[in-house]
Amino acid sequence: MPRVVSVYFPTLTTDRIRRADPSIPADTPIGVISRSGSKRWLSAIDTPAAKHGLKIGMPASKAQALVQGLAMIDADPVADGLALERLTLWALSQYSPVVAMDNPDGIVMDTEGADHLQGGEELMLSGLVNRFHARGLAAKAAVSSTWGASHALARSLTTRTTVILNGGVEASIARLPIALLRVDSETIQGLRTLGFRSVGDLIKTPRAPLTLRFGPELGRRLDQMLGVVAEPIQPIRPENIIEIHRTFAEPIGATETIAKYISQLVQKLCRQLQRTGMGVRRADLLVHRVDNTFQALRAGTAKPVRDVAWLTKLFKDRIEKIDPGFGIEKLSLAATLVEPLDEKQIISDLVDQQMPDVGPFVDILGNRGVYHLYRMTPVASDVPERSVRRILPLAEETGLTWPLIWPRPIRLLAQPEGIDVIALMPDHPPVSFTWRGKRRKVKQADGPERIFGEWWQRTSEWAAVRDYFTVVDEAGERYWIYRSGDGVNLETGTHRWFLHGTFT
Repeated sequence: MPRVVSVYFPTLTTDRIRRADPSIPADTPIGVISRSGSKRWLSAIDTPAAKHGLKIGMPASKAQALVQGLAMIDADPVADGLALERLTLWALSQYSPVVAMDNPDGIVMDTEGADHLQGGEELMLSGLVNRFHARGLAAKAAVSSTWGASHALARSLTTRTTVILNGGVEASIARLPIALLRVDSETIQGLRTLGFRSVGDLIKTPRAPLTLRFGPELGRRLDQMLGVVAEPIQPIRPENIIEIHRTFAEPIGATETIAKYISQLVQKLCRQLQRTGMGVRRADLLVHRVDNTFQALRAGTAKPVRDVAWLTKLFKDRIEKIDPGFGIEKLSLAATLVEPLDEKQIISDLVDQQMPDVGPFVDILGNRGVYHLYRMTPVASDVPERSVRRILPLAEETGLTWPLIWPRPIRLLAQPEGIDVIALMPDHPPVSFTWRGKRRKVKQADGPERIFGEWWQRTSEWAAVRDYFTVVDEAGERYWIYRSGDGVNLETGTHRWFLHGTFT
């Protein structure tokens, strides 16, 4: 069953304006003015403007009189459309092979079979919304089994993200207002005149009188929202994308047949990539079924490739996920993310063995849903928690090396944990310490190793000092602990003790 994500940008127009002109103060209300002849009205407002009581549709002169200092900017529907298109193309490259614009203020995408690459639907939605918020774009997102339900939920609920499980659509939309049905305003007004207020009221009403009064569109929208009628998403495609199609005179469905045509599509795609000097990093296979529905498979690679055998294997390994339904009438293979690929000659050397290529292994893990693949690399910093960071598995070497002057623990805690310590100040190691409710007596200790704060990073670290000790308890376990401060001057730290890592 499809899983459809709807992303709603409630203040897309004003967010675009603020991103284009960062000089506008954050507390300055913005009103976007549309014109028709001599008539001028608010077509979009931001959050500060809404707090001042402004509403969309209000005459511009009235809004200007009500709010002093209101920034009034002419509407630019073309710029809004281009901004939404850029966001849609970005979502296509990051989240799903089937992504489309949901004009004028949203994105819709089918994430069936793709959410596991993001750690599940809840993590996928929260990560998606947070990435938009980090870029100054207010966003809400909902996922359900239908486009109509996700569209309505994203625009009605107060939470940033909403996940509706399969089978829960009707219950989730019953109380939603009828204005979210995606029908024209005249139909909405007519329904309100008849006393309809919620989608649930319409679901309980016999369909024939509604169709006779308002036409077939109302019933179609209701059926699409409930999943009775399919609503395919026509995916967006960049202008310069490399995409290969194969249409069948007779629908296909056998696994062997699908595998044969996938191999042919991959060969044609790689020939096109070779002409452009590019390699594929992400390829999408779209399965067009005879019932006008889509299914998509995405294969990603850790580095650009155009190896026919390897790309074919990545898709064939997942053929069992393809549901042909009543038959497949078309297959499309698109290279949605490409990078330059230089040809390299491999020189066989019997003395100096070549390093093994772990790229295929990384590709297999990534396409099976292991989405937290990374490698650790050192960073030029004396502060332990800043001296290491995660990079992509096959990222270029940074050229830095690990410090070997003092030993470092195998396991560094995400955050240093406070401990209770008995120790003689200022330079003696602990006699004992209590961590996570258990008291440990120290048998051996080495230190202190003094680490100074990075004063060029933060003013609070101008005088900061940590004294680290490597200690061994009665059970032979080794720990890395430190005291905040030099043990004498409180300006250097609080003199509290922390456990930062373990050596086992």
